[in-house]
Amino acid sequence: MTTNQSPPLVVAIDGPAGAGKSTVAARIAARFGLLNLETGAMYRAFALKAIQTDSDVDDREELGRLALKTRIRLLPAALGNRVYLDDVEVTKRIREADVTAAASRVSVHPGIRQWMVSMQRQLGADCGVVMEGRDIGTTVFPNAEVKIFLDAAAEVRGQRRYQQNGPNPPVAAESVLEELRERDRRDRTRAESPLQPAADAVIIDSTDLSLDQVVARVESIITARLAARSSPHPQ
Repeated sequence: MTTNQSPPLVVAIDGPAGAGKSTVAARIAARFGLLNLETGAMYRAFALKAIQTDSDVDDREELGRLALKTRIRLLPAALGNRVYLDDVEVTKRIREADVTAAASRVSVHPGIRQWMVSMQRQLGADCGVVMEGRDIGTTVFPNAEVKIFLDAAAEVRGQRRYQQNGPNPPVAAESVLEELRERDRRDRTRAESPLQPAADAVIIDSTDLSLDQVVARVESIITARLAARSSPHPQ
């Protein structure tokens, strides 16, 4: 006897740096019992590998060879993920400023993005997931059942990132905003999978919203989608 079973739910959350994707994804995953896969952490881990090996983050061929010798794993945690690079936990290290800057540079290379996409698809193939990044709804999971594009004014995102970084090391708020705008420019103009909303994504501008308000909006979108799944088809 066969049963009609719905495919695993995939929630894609895309958006620019500082939009709050990681925090929202973690809370949504916990709320709906989904696996939270933070793609940004994967790029950060690879960027750390490039730093550790003194590799040129602008040399796509050198990075391609490095990728063949790199293993990245994400393990679910209460909030976010525990990140392992070649079986060494690097969860805290990848949030430091040098890794953040390098991650944006390694992510522009088509070969590295293709390698990452392959890993991400494999991670999300067997179970319900929330995946956040910059091209989840457009490239990694173009058929995701729920697509969210989370955005906010650059000034607001820069302030959030400045507060997130804390006092160590001390960095001027203006420098954080300048770096964020440069990252926006690279993300939106790169040849491979530029940052842009999927045609069927729900765009949420969080400029004037609290975190709780953003999470509530995303929850309502997912709840409505799950309700539609369970509704009987018209006869």
